[in-house]
Amino acid sequence: MPDLPTVPERITVHLGPPDSEAENVTLPFLDYVANVASSEIYPTWPESAIRANMYAQISFALNRLYTEYYRTRGYDFDITSTTANDQFFVPGRDIFENIRDLSGELFNNYIRRIGNVEPLFAQYCNGTTTTCNGLSQWGSVSLAEEGLTPFDILTYYYGDNIELVRDAPIENQTESAPSIPLQLGSTGDAVRTLQIRLNRISANYPSIPKIIAADGIFANDTDAAVRRFQEIFNLTPDGIVGRTTWYTIQNIYIGVKRLTDLSSEGITREEVTRQYPGVLQVGSAGDGVRNLQYFLSYLSQFYETIPPTPIDGIFGDSTRQSVEAAQRTFGLPPDGVVGEQTWNRIYRAYVGIVRTIPTEYTEGYTVPYGGVPLRIGSESDAVTLLQEYLNYIGLTYPEIPQTSVTGYFGPRTQEAVLAFQNQFGLSPSGVVASVTWNAIIELYNAIYQGALLREGQHPGFDVGA
Repeated sequence: MPDLPTVPERITVHLGPPDSEAENVTLPFLDYVANVASSEIYPTWPESAIRANMYAQISFALNRLYTEYYRTRGYDFDITSTTANDQFFVPGRDIFENIRDLSGELFNNYIRRIGNVEPLFAQYCNGTTTTCNGLSQWGSVSLAEEGLTPFDILTYYYGDNIELVRDAPIENQTESAPSIPLQLGSTGDAVRTLQIRLNRISANYPSIPKIIAADGIFANDTDAAVRRFQEIFNLTPDGIVGRTTWYTIQNIYIGVKRLTDLSSEGITREEVTRQYPGVLQVGSAGDGVRNLQYFLSYLSQFYETIPPTPIDGIFGDSTRQSVEAAQRTFGLPPDGVVGEQTWNRIYRAYVGIVRTIPTEYTEGYTVPYGGVPLRIGSESDAVTLLQEYLNYIGLTYPEIPQTSVTGYFGPRTQEAVLAFQNQFGLSPSGVVASVTWNAIIELYNAIYQGALLREGQHPGFDVGA
């Protein structure tokens, strides 16, 4: 599902039941709305009734699109033409003039529950030969004749806790599955969406372990939840979220939240709010830029074609030149702009190098950032290293508390990380990604090497003797 609902430019309709070999027809969404309305209601009805019915029809179709109801099930269409499953669509039919006019006005308006973001699954029926829990088409005519407004009619059938979204943005929609599979070390909005869904699914499937924080960081707890989900639903338990795992998770999430039901649990805005910056380019600034600069500077030690860049969090000409060089090195268009493809290619190259470095702790030696952000709930050899480094630094900087070396990132380790970040002017997130890790190992190395006794430096030995 996309973050927030949008109205598609086009919709693909299957001209029959889902499993039939019927034809698919793709047409503008506005034309689809006009066709369905002309096929299901009479143009002579009171306008209030026509409008109420069209709001319901549009919301129903947008719910199918927003939840990717059919595409998550492996179909190559958005909705069917049968009333047994969806809405009545007749290819090539004549469109009533007043319906055409109203379609142009209403096609990007829909119903939703107050506090939720998804279009309401606005179930409806004709109210004579069939009845349902939603809107009665012929009943809406009677209400309109009594003087009720379109919104009054909708609240009569769907309850008082609904609202109309008007002039929703129109976009050329694409599948929500991430273009690059998600796995350990991945970060971003897609990871956060994955975490929210898995945590909700785990309420119905308690053997799926909870993810401690839906923070967009694919760490060990997310990996464990993904693998258990894959085991339950007969997928390869490799911890990698490709298209199949993504849509299986989405399908189960839709089911447990009843998003295709009038009694839907709903999706709140907090569940879809974007938390990570998008494209990085000249003028960008912040931790995202710092991470990029760190990766590029490290890669420059192994690729003669990639120049280093200062790690200052400011995307200037030096960073642009380094990005362009990396893009040329990895066969990408050298435009100096870091989109998803460039970011993932740089990140994968970095991880490919550092994961060949053993993580066993050796006193006095440090290893580079391993590519997986560490935070509450992480458990790995990298956490053990982090705890060792922080404890050693804490001997010189008592503001940084000592923590047990367990390999588990708990509250005490988070306290030490926050103390380090505050002490050295880093963003106090409590998460150890490339910038914080690099600062820790640089300080560790400086303190350790500064404390070593070289020949002629032990007590009682005259300097220069």
